Amino acid sequence: MAQRSLNILVSSAGRRVGLIECFRGAARALEIDLKVFACDLDPDLSAACAVADRAFTAPPYDHPEFASRLAGFAREHDIRLIVPTIDPELLPLAAAVDDFAHAGCHVHVSAPTVIDVVRDKLQTMRVLEAAAVPVPRTGMLEEVRDELAHWHWPLFLKPNAGSASRLISVVRSQADLPDSTSEPMILQQYLDGPEHTVNAFVDAGGKLVSVISHRRLRIRAGEVEKGVTERHPLHRAMAEGIVRALPALRGVFCFQVIDDRKTGPRVIEINARFGGGYPLVDHAGATFARFLLEEVAGLPSTAHDNWREGVLMLRYDAAVFRG
Repeated sequence: MAQRSLNILVSSAGRRVGLIECFRGAARALEIDLKVFACDLDPDLSAACAVADRAFTAPPYDHPEFASRLAGFAREHDIRLIVPTIDPELLPLAAAVDDFAHAGCHVHVSAPTVIDVVRDKLQTMRVLEAAAVPVPRTGMLEEVRDELAHWHWPLFLKPNAGSASRLISVVRSQADLPDSTSEPMILQQYLDGPEHTVNAFVDAGGKLVSVISHRRLRIRAGEVEKGVTERHPLHRAMAEGIVRALPALRGVFCFQVIDDRKTGPRVIEINARFGGGYPLVDHAGATFARFLLEEVAGLPSTAHDNWREGVLMLRYDAAVFRG
């Protein structure tokens, strides 16, 4: 039976006001009475928690009770959908999907086998390469130090499990490499060309139903600040290859592509969640939030690939005031 009243929870909500507004817009279009809950480490200092209907404090993602606390909240408040927003919380939530299901709650997360791959950048490159998806040459720093005479400089150095452009640097010779690192690092072929984010939606049956690209015109803290939607058949082919390589992938995911001027486009990473640039995707007509609400509410699917090209997003800073 279709549900016309729905409670959802956006976890690690932080600044994701735009994402919450996309879900609210989708609910209005579907005539669903939507209540948005949000959680964060410090909800009093979270803009998204401030605009939610209700917010609460959640433990950090690496706390042993992170998933159980969210599951308890879901039971208490009849939460039907949890939408994670950061990579580190995906694995503990994926491991606890049965607990949430017992509470009648769907977690927007792929299977642990998928999360294990996409949270490991080196493994991501190996899995995609085996599926004939073009990727840059990549190796674990400590494993390739003695082979770098056969690599072409410069190279990217970045954490194997990093996100939001954390600790990424360009190294131009072996002299630029650190003697030791605080976490596992990878070296990756340097790519020079336009960068795109490709957002995609896989329905509950595993079918890739929508793929939309936007060119990243300007980036701030790893997130697109200015971007424009573009159609690229090669990007769709890459998305199809990713779904073949990761058949348990479900819901929204996004991946980064650099169109290298010499080698052509290469996938550099995958995020198995809503990306930070999703509001542009939604405004262009690829309304993944609506598709997801339809699945959870038991409504007929309107999932499509008929979005608008040439939609430009120019982000600016806004504020939420309290008191």
